[in-house]
Amino acid sequence: MTDGIGSRFMEETQYGRFPDPDQEKGLPQPPFERVPAAGAKEIPLPQKAFSDLGRVPLHEVIQSRRSLRQYASSALTQDELSALLWWTQGVKKVSPEHGITLRTVPSAGARHAFETYLLVNRVEGLSGGLYYFHATSHALVPLSTEAGLAERLKAACLGQESVSGSAVTFMWVAIPYRMTWRYGERSYRYLHLDAGHVCQNLHLGAEAIGAGACAIGAFCDEAVNDFLGLDGRDAFAIYLAAVGKKKPTP
Repeated sequence: MTDGIGSRFMEETQYGRFPDPDQEKGLPQPPFERVPAAGAKEIPLPQKAFSDLGRVPLHEVIQSRRSLRQYASSALTQDELSALLWWTQGVKKVSPEHGITLRTVPSAGARHAFETYLLVNRVEGLSGGLYYFHATSHALVPLSTEAGLAERLKAACLGQESVSGSAVTFMWVAIPYRMTWRYGERSYRYLHLDAGHVCQNLHLGAEAIGAGACAIGAFCDEAVNDFLGLDGRDAFAIYLAAVGKKKPTP
């Protein structure tokens, strides 16, 4: 094995190779979710109708799933967006006594170290722009509707047309201390594993509603972090995915 960054990462994140995490030192754990700023407007998402969406046999969904990079010009409905957010980061239970949430995807130690941001291009009833998903209230917090956001994010994703052509692009942001508090340097392995769990649910969920998704791992970290106003250390973009309705079959 070559002595590159990747091999050193695997070597140095083995158990016994790093100091005890802060949990073992008795330090308080971080909050399980970012709280929107005081007075921030929240847009509640529908929660009744989406339970009827996606009633497609699992075998059929898995069989037909593929990465889709070009989309129809039609918009997603709010029910569909709500379902995708629930399937990827939905909160099933809050456990205040343990300081954790139980969600629709697995996460190491139920740490759930991700926050979801959205670039909305075409969703019925929503203005185009940047939004934050407040998972415990299942609501969107508008962050920006300035012009040119789609092209700016597209440039940060190395010019990938799926970003500007999508109905919505999901951006998952890692809050590493939420994980390192318990697992120390090993956490960085778990963050990337957890990102895969989340994105796979998005792919399958999109397929189930007649849409498609394309996971995006090729992006300029600094540019995407700057787009989201992140410092790149205490919070950073870890994975993205574009989603849109399928074009009609000729």
